[in-house]
Amino acid sequence: MSALADTTIELCRISSVTGDEGEICDHVQQRLERLHSNRGVVARHSNSLVLRPHRRLGVPLVVLAGHLDTVPPRQDRPVGVHTGDWLEGCGASDMKSALAVMLHLVEDLEPDDLPVDVGLCFYEKEEGPFKDNYLGPLLHLEHFLGDAALVVCMEPTSNKIQMGAVGSIHATLTFTGRRAHSARPWQGENAIYKAAPLMTRLAEMKPREVAFGPLVFREVASLTMVSEGGTRNVVPDSFVVNLNYRFAPGKSLDEGCQDVRELVAGEAEIEFTDLSPSGRVCLGNPLAESLLALAPEPEPKQAWTDVARFSEIGVDAINFGPGDGAQAHQHNEGVAVSAIEASYRMMRDWLTSPIP
Repeated sequence: MSALADTTIELCRISSVTGDEGEICDHVQQRLERLHSNRGVVARHSNSLVLRPHRRLGVPLVVLAGHLDTVPPRQDRPVGVHTGDWLEGCGASDMKSALAVMLHLVEDLEPDDLPVDVGLCFYEKEEGPFKDNYLGPLLHLEHFLGDAALVVCMEPTSNKIQMGAVGSIHATLTFTGRRAHSARPWQGENAIYKAAPLMTRLAEMKPREVAFGPLVFREVASLTMVSEGGTRNVVPDSFVVNLNYRFAPGKSLDEGCQDVRELVAGEAEIEFTDLSPSGRVCLGNPLAESLLALAPEPEPKQAWTDVARFSEIGVDAINFGPGDGAQAHQHNEGVAVSAIEASYRMMRDWLTSPIP
């Protein structure tokens, strides 16, 4: 078994559910602190870490970024098992295999021989609400992150470069009616029925395509949750649903919220509960272009990632990692060892290649 697989299994066996990242942060910190001092300075904030490289004059900075947390595991699944080319464990794809690649790259590469300076960023609470994601505070605490010529968010992409990120808005919609006994519904107004026009519009809505060069993003809206409550023999006076709207790069949060208002058309009260901006498409960035020369054709990121947070501070970022997005959050989540090794080789070759 390869050292990369060993490290991935080791990380998978450390529980790090969102909000409980202390143990894995300790583990990664101890590993980083064993590095030779020429790799940089390790700094910890809460249960997040950075490796701040020693900067060389005129040398561009590349930052590799990844979150330490996972969704809750299923208790009857193995916590880190290797069979043939397959490695199973909670977070194997999203994104402990990527954390292993990050660690091995900084351990193996001699910084003075590289054409770029390499920094690392490990952060907590990515899988939770946008406001709790600790990358936000890190960007204010560690100013070197804002100097990056390119950030690689090592989210699961099956070793393909995925550009940008769609923004995400969650809104609670409350439809209001008038209570009545279900034997005499004409005496009330059924709040569930008041949602029918919006449900019909959403069911008939086609994705709106937005192109950036060869990359096509799709703007979509879905009802994803219905609040429980009420009594089975009562016509309800309130019906509450969650609307999730995904919008393309180039559209602001204010514009996205206005899209939601126009879609709801005054039929319900709207409370915006989670607002995540879109991530910029950085086609034309020289470092991104040099990585594209080693990877398959780029794809649009039809999901939200922390590329968006870096975009907000004017830093170019891309998505690239060994994990498989289809495996993320699955009960039997896994990753191919060959994919981890391929990711390492591609990143190593990229980081050691002359800047175009």
